[in-house]
Amino acid sequence: MSRVLALVEGYTERAFVSEVLAPELGRLGIDLRARIVGKVGHKGGVRRFESVRKDLCALLRQEPRSFVTTMFDYYGLPSDWPGLAGAKGKPPLMAARCVEEAMARDICAAMGDPFEKARFIPYVQMHEFEALLFSAPAALANAVQCPSLKPQFEAVVTECGEPEGIDDRPEKCPSKRIEALARHYQKTVHGPIAAQRVGLARMRAACPHFAAWLGRLEGLGAPR
Repeated sequence: MSRVLALVEGYTERAFVSEVLAPELGRLGIDLRARIVGKVGHKGGVRRFESVRKDLCALLRQEPRSFVTTMFDYYGLPSDWPGLAGAKGKPPLMAARCVEEAMARDICAAMGDPFEKARFIPYVQMHEFEALLFSAPAALANAVQCPSLKPQFEAVVTECGEPEGIDDRPEKCPSKRIEALARHYQKTVHGPIAAQRVGLARMRAACPHFAAWLGRLEGLGAPR
């Protein structure tokens, strides 16, 4: 069985990894565990990359036979993140790759030789966790207990072209779009519920960057 440690941004992402991703990957012989970045008791949230680098290298060194991946929102990343400056203005898929490739180079350099580069699988969520929930507007509307919002959520996807295209402007990022329509929305409460109802099949069909990451994780189930 392959063991994968996921360093995540906060409690919602940890719940998503533990309750949605882990059961599915477990069927493929992959033991996926999530850990929130920072010290025990930290409430989560985007941190300077210096802190993230420290946690990633610690995980890679502590478990030399495990893989390590990440799940951080592109929206709100601090300016010190690798590749962020070059990603500005690029389409979602290109922006994500720019940051992830720079993260990989940074961590490989920090780890030094010898280091098996394939053990680190960086992932940045475009542009925010809530984008995945727009993969199924009806399920999202039901999860926030407002079925009548389905057309409005569909309109957001139509406007942006795809869930991962819902951009990172402060007033237009995925979570703000939901909050504008469902003011009672609470990320840590409704987010995991909505993710369960949307399901991985619809997420990967609507979100190509997420689908590529999930595919890489699924590939770890094969014998090394």
